[in-house]
Amino acid sequence: MKTVMSVVIDNQACNGLKGEWGLSIVVDYKGKKILVDAGASDLFIDNMAKMNIDIRDIDYAMLSHAHFDHANGIPAFFKKNDKAKFYIRETTKDNCYAKRLFFYKYIGIPKRMMDEYADRIEVVSGDYELMDGVYLLPHKTANLENIGKKEKMYLKTDNGYIFDNFAHEQSLVVDTDKGLVIINSCSHGGAVNIINEVKNTFKDKHIYGIIGGFHLYNKKDAEVLEVAECIKNTGIEFVCTGHCTEERAYNILKDVLGDRLLQLHSGLIMEF
Repeated sequence: MKTVMSVVIDNQACNGLKGEWGLSIVVDYKGKKILVDAGASDLFIDNMAKMNIDIRDIDYAMLSHAHFDHANGIPAFFKKNDKAKFYIRETTKDNCYAKRLFFYKYIGIPKRMMDEYADRIEVVSGDYELMDGVYLLPHKTANLENIGKKEKMYLKTDNGYIFDNFAHEQSLVVDTDKGLVIINSCSHGGAVNIINEVKNTFKDKHIYGIIGGFHLYNKKDAEVLEVAECIKNTGIEFVCTGHCTEERAYNILKDVLGDRLLQLHSGLIMEF
């Protein structure tokens, strides 16, 4: 049975759909529909309708990480769908900030969402099997707080701000006919780290592809080129990126990855 992945929200859009700074993807797998993120607003609902995807048919939902551009649409989702739970990491809180000059800007999930929708939110830890052939994986790479430091991203704690180690970020891994396909919407922990994490978790399985933003929009050309070469060296066959990768970095990736690279956009439908 084919696995179908439909991009509901991305920065870029076509076919009469709209885009925003965010990401939302619907995975159709073995008769079940899985929503990955809900974008930065309720715009994903309009796009979903235009793509003939009934929001009431979503069986599972997962949040890739605790940032507004992936979580702000969740309350609207709960109003339209009365059955699917949102699966989040146990470390998810409304405590994500980015430092802007001399102040900390809140970039997290809707405030009080965890309390208001407690009955619709499922908290998971470790490697979690969402359904047969679909997994939620946390980061397993050490010292990711160094990335938080570089990105000027923080977690607010009772003792002040600390560098984000992205323990709230998780990958959706789907076992398709072509091999494992990874979805990680922003890949804050590093796209190459994520590929290697999945390799080490599923040592006997072939990894076919990775889908998501790679958070390269703010990286220098040399850094993007290094990421491109490292992705190529993993041997992965399919890469689809957009959102926080953006055009300049995408073009550098394209020069290295060639035909194995595809541009994300609202309305894109992929089959595996």
